[in-house]
Formats: sequence, C-alpha cells, structure tokens
Amino acid sequence: MVRVVKDHLYRKSVAVVLSMQVNLERIVAIWVLAAAFACGLRLAFPATPYDGPPWASGTGLLPYLLVVGAPVGSLLLGLKLFPAGRIHAQPAFRLAQVGRWRKLDCLKAREMSQFGLYGVMASLLIGIAVNVPVRTLEFLSSIPALGSYSPSWFIGLYGVMLADVVILSSLYMFAFAMALRLAPLFPRFLVMVWGVDLLAQLSIAKLVAGMDNVPHGVDAALLDMLTGNVKKVLISAAIWLPYLLLSDRVNVTFRQRVSVK
Repeated sequence: MVRVVKDHLYRKSVAVVLSMQVNLERIVAIWVLAAAFACGLRLAFPATPYDGPPWASGTGLLPYLLVVGAPVGSLLLGLKLFPAGRIHAQPAFRLAQVGRWRKLDCLKAREMSQFGLYGVMASLLIGIAVNVPVRTLEFLSSIPALGSYSPSWFIGLYGVMLADVVILSSLYMFAFAMALRLAPLFPRFLVMVWGVDLLAQLSIAKLVAGMDNVPHGVDAALLDMLTGNVKKVLISAAIWLPYLLLSDRVNVTFRQRVSVK
C-alpha cells in the first residue's frame, strides 16, 4: 500500500514538473496578467492623491512595472545563461561536505533513477515559484501606492519594501531557472538567497526603526510582517537545507555523486 502511494505521488511529481517545463510561457503570461491586474487595483487606491494620471508619474506606474517585470526578466536571464540540454560544469570547490560520496560520470548520473527534479524535489521547485506571487501579494496588500503627496517617512518605507519585493522575487526566480536547467550551482545559490532574504528583513527593520515620524500602528504592522518573513525563511531553510545536503536525488542531479553506504 505504501509503495502504491509513493509511486502515485512520484508520477504526480513527474507530471507537475513536465507541465511546468512545457507550459512555462503560459505560466509567465498568466503571472503578467494577474500581477498587472493586482497592481492596477493597488494604483487605484494610493496613500495620497495623484496630481495627474498615475501612469504618467514615475512614482505611480514604474514601481509596479518592476514588481511585475523583474521576476520575469530574472527567469528569462537564468534560462538564457543555462541553456536546456547542456551539461554544465561542476564547481571547482565543493561546499557540501556532509556524508560519504562517490563521484559519478556526468552521463552515468543522467542514467540513474535518482536524476531529475521529481519526487520531493518537485515540492521544493513549486515552493520557490510560489514564493514570488506570495511575496508580491504581501507587498500589494500592505503597502499603498505612493500618490503625489506622501510624507517622507512613507516614501522611505515604500522604497525599501519595493526594493525587497523586486530583488528577492528576482533572486528566487533566478534560482527557479537554475533548478529547471539542472545547474550545479543551484543548491548553493538557493542557500545564498535565503541568507539575502534574512539579511533584507533585518535590514528593513533597522532602517524603519531609524525613520522619524513613522506612526506606531504602521511600525507595529511592519514589524509583524517582517517577523513573519523571517520565520518563513528559517522554516524553509530548516526543512530544505538537510535535503539539499543529503538527498541522493539532489546529489546525483546537481553534484554528480552518489552516497557510499
């Protein structure tokens, strides 16, 4: 019974990964349409009125073009830098030293059943991709559009939160592209992104704490959101870092080595 369930879940993971690879352009198009619609709604309710059409203002339309377009650009860049079907060189220095491993020939690794983005690895891939719309929705729901008469503290807050969503969404999508193309640097790049994410949340908290005239309610709400982001990153790292280090699938697929029992 357990074997039947495992086989069923494995087949589902294969179907999901293949669907993402085949329908990537459609997924990107859906993202652009949905995110643009959500950003349009956010523009319709600014913190302060606009002194003209919001699409004619650099502080109106441009930030949301970045929110929608930066992850797409990062994904396309990653796919271009790591072409499909190419065997990428392994890094000269191996950071993942935990466990005992035997090196594999790159062609031998691709013949093994553990090679590929299937099984549990598919869940990680989906989680990375879902991170982008979740982070974007958090930004859009918590930070109003600037308008033309925003106070200086809100302009500063808006700027750091915009940078956070644009940069981190782009980094996560680049990691997603690396995973899709089986780039050997994917595991360490994802760990780096987690570190950048944690550092970003702590830095934003410090920056906002140093701003003058921030209302207490805004300060408290922002602290709750940043704390939640830190917890999500720590939970993700706690769950997936051991998997990235010890999983046979990750090691065969990205490091071309197999465990020595």
